[in-house]
Amino acid sequence: MIETDRLILRPWRESDKPRFDQIINTPAMMAHFGGVWPPREHDALIDAQIASEDRDGFSMWAVDWRESGELIGVCGLRRAHHPDTPVTGDLEIGWRIAEPYWGKGVAREAAAASLAWGWANTADPRIIAYTTVENTRSWGLMVRLGMERRADLDFRHPKFAADDPFGAMAVWAIDRPQ
Repeated sequence: MIETDRLILRPWRESDKPRFDQIINTPAMMAHFGGVWPPREHDALIDAQIASEDRDGFSMWAVDWRESGELIGVCGLRRAHHPDTPVTGDLEIGWRIAEPYWGKGVAREAAAASLAWGWANTADPRIIAYTTVENTRSWGLMVRLGMERRADLDFRHPKFAADDPFGAMAVWAIDRPQ
């Protein structure tokens, strides 16, 4: 669907589920998501992206390493879907790239392609991203993509208890280029 020099971003397939859980569900990868999840939760994440693709024409796509065709992560767009938050309905960008590809510009390449697709194919005035404040790698990429910190949009993630530090979401945003 989207091709870059090194990557292919594409819709999810049912057959991606075991590989996705294998590469994403590691202690290092899940450090800012509350820890390792049961595989069924990652399966549900893929199911939600398949539904998003069917409903909206986009999702947080599967990311394949172009040279080998190997699934190496997820990156793309979806509608922020947490009720009663300042970002509900906003176009959200997100990514998770397998550990062997960290520090190689892969997440940035995938995210830049996703942003470009979002501007070309939606009318949204901004694209947001969020993470925990401690996730410096992720928000560092947000800054490198030109996103600005928007504390006025911060929210508590409904998946986490009120006193769980993983639930405090810090938001960044980028406005549509003129």
